[in-house]
Amino acid sequence: MNRKLAAIITLQTLIIIFLFWMLVIYGKDEYETYVHRGDAEIESKSHVATVNGAAVVTLSVVSQQQSGIISSPLSASSHQTTLSTYGTVLGIDPLIELRTRYLAARADANVIRASISNSQQEYQRLLLLNRDNRNVSDRAVAAAEAALKSDEARVVAAETTANSLRDSMRQQWGETLAAWATGAGNGSLQGLMQYREVLILVTLPFDAPSPGKGSNLLVEPTGTGGKPVNASFIAPAPQTDPTIQGKTFYYRASAENLRVGMRVSVHLAAHDKAAQGVIVPSSAVIWYADKAWVYKKQGEESFIRSQINADNEAGDGWFAAGSLKAGDEVVTSGAQLLLSEEFKDQIKNENGD
Repeated sequence: MNRKLAAIITLQTLIIIFLFWMLVIYGKDEYETYVHRGDAEIESKSHVATVNGAAVVTLSVVSQQQSGIISSPLSASSHQTTLSTYGTVLGIDPLIELRTRYLAARADANVIRASISNSQQEYQRLLLLNRDNRNVSDRAVAAAEAALKSDEARVVAAETTANSLRDSMRQQWGETLAAWATGAGNGSLQGLMQYREVLILVTLPFDAPSPGKGSNLLVEPTGTGGKPVNASFIAPAPQTDPTIQGKTFYYRASAENLRVGMRVSVHLAAHDKAAQGVIVPSSAVIWYADKAWVYKKQGEESFIRSQINADNEAGDGWFAAGSLKAGDEVVTSGAQLLLSEEFKDQIKNENGD
């Protein structure tokens, strides 16, 4: 009886061991299938694909609504390109000094010229008396003639000095400012002399069109971010700015916020035709790698990142031309989410490699 019981227990044990190994062998495949299926379920579906070398983010309409992604069409606009350069507020003390010396020389010439009339009359009177029976001596006539010639020489010297000073002003300050300085009581120079206005030397690139009479530009002290003031054109300048190469011109502006010696930033409209493009709202612009980007919508579910030029501000946004056209839709809300989705996919692909 004991042997029979022992045999039964041994047989049951062998059957249990056999069934256990069968369970292990067949359950291994099921387990691996389950694990792979779980990983596949956990792994999220990629929303980014590369098309023609550009990353395209795809999101369903429902996902867009849930994520708060909103796009808006762009409106056509024109933009007048602006030329930016620099200038310097000049002191006109050297011009005033030359003007003072010039006016003094002209005044001396006028005084001497007035005395010449008396000297000439005296010489003629004495000459007549001398010829009339020698009523005056030859020595008196000679002295009167010498005085007349001395006055005439002094007039020539004063006129030469004045002309030399006028030529010096032309060489240093140009024909227009020299004419202002040599014109007695000229009102054009009074605003500069009384410091109601300042003189600005503006340097333009060699390839920029030369400004003409009546042209204006905006100036502001460099680096202050203050309100620009209007400056009006005077004339070409014979002197140059030693720190900037280019064509130089004189402008005048109100002295309210400008001081002699200041460096000023200059902005003027270019003379070429206005560029055609669109206005990109600031809410659509994202910054990456120090560049401005927008997400342009393609179809109902695709978005592609496009770089824009952020040099031309226009109201609450930027003027852009080229890849963006009127009617194109750009993401104005949620663009940062699309950027995160695009780079999350890149990181995942790098980890997979």
